[in-house]
Amino acid sequence: MKRIFVPAAATALALLAAGCGSKGTPDAAAGAGPSSGAPLAVIATTPEVADFVRSIGGNDVSVTQIIKPNVDPHEYEPTPADIQAIGKAKLVVKNGVGLEEWLDQTIESAGFTGTVVDASQGVAIRKGDPGDEEMAGGDPHIWHNPQNAKTMVTNIEKAFAAADAARADIFASNLAGYSAQLDKLDADNQAAFAKIPAQQRKLVTNHDAFGYYIDRYHLQFVGSVIPSLDTSAELSAQQLTDLVAKITSTGAKAIFTESSLPPKSAEAIAKQAGVKVVGGEDALYGDSLGAPGTPQGTYLGAEQHNTQVITSALAG
Repeated sequence: MKRIFVPAAATALALLAAGCGSKGTPDAAAGAGPSSGAPLAVIATTPEVADFVRSIGGNDVSVTQIIKPNVDPHEYEPTPADIQAIGKAKLVVKNGVGLEEWLDQTIESAGFTGTVVDASQGVAIRKGDPGDEEMAGGDPHIWHNPQNAKTMVTNIEKAFAAADAARADIFASNLAGYSAQLDKLDADNQAAFAKIPAQQRKLVTNHDAFGYYIDRYHLQFVGSVIPSLDTSAELSAQQLTDLVAKITSTGAKAIFTESSLPPKSAEAIAKQAGVKVVGGEDALYGDSLGAPGTPQGTYLGAEQHNTQVITSALAG
């Protein structure tokens, strides 16, 4: 387990910032609404969670996103600016399932006294590999099933309504509209994979990030370049040999790289196995989203991209 050390100077800075905020006012208590029409100050840990927060909160929330696009969340280390922002927020929304192992200590260092919202509450969690100590609590990549995403945004909406009751109807309306979009995404994905024969639905990826997606759309997971839910693991020589043999024996057509991970190892394995690498602009969004302002910069756009890329490659 990675240990996160927060610099003392950063801690002092964050505590000072928190002390200068509204900590002493009645509205700073958990569940209290803001005293004015100002947007609700929300910290969101990952790009996916931040997009959910914006979709439910709209203009009625002010979102500070901690992890930027194409930054590996498994290896993230908080900055002094993160600590200061958390100290000023009313809500912190996290993915949960152990993805943000750095967060608890960072919250403590920031002197945060608001509400922490675990978006994973109520999601059925896939168990990690028994040998994968980093992910003993389960697979954190829950958003890759749109039905799990619906649970996540419902948790977010409930927390927003509790924190700002005056705008609860707005949050509820936003939730209804976004949930309908998630249902459409799910239906579109199912329709796309229905066109691919079951024996061709074989997936090889950079790391084991797509378990919920695989389960939802009935794919066969052949293996991953990184043999873990955590991106810091590495293949042993024997595991590499085994993966090449498995790719060959199953007839998998490609190795799909991911936007937040380097493709070099995938390219080497693909060469040995005699299969193509799907990468570059077609790289999958496993742990991240695309650049802000692009279609893939949203959860819906990134998931649509993933399905289009995977189905095109498997059908080819």
